[in-house]
Amino acid sequence: MTTPLIEFPADDAERALRFWNGVLGTELAPRPPEAGSGWVAEQDGMRVGVHERGRGPGDTASLPYFGVTDIAATLERVTDLGGSVVHPGERWAICRDSEGTPFALELLSD
Repeated sequence: MTTPLIEFPADDAERALRFWNGVLGTELAPRPPEAGSGWVAEQDGMRVGVHERGRGPGDTASLPYFGVTDIAATLERVTDLGGSVVHPGERWAICRDSEGTPFALELLSD
């Protein structure tokens, strides 16, 4: 399993960055463009990200992201196992587990 990502949407990105930088004792850095918008830090086997809140399905609460090598196959397993796909995508997807809890999938790069 790859390093998981927990992503936090923010109404005020500067305030959120100040908060998470202080809580974690590290500096969240801007993501490269191919990784989407926002900031991320990795430490102790976990990645924490912040992005400006938008109107998408990943903007209402924090989301754990799990890295997968094949999003299409994983989305099929999600639905086969009683979960649902909220927002399918080629690089990221937002889902709900069998109990309705949201989570995200992130395509691992080669």
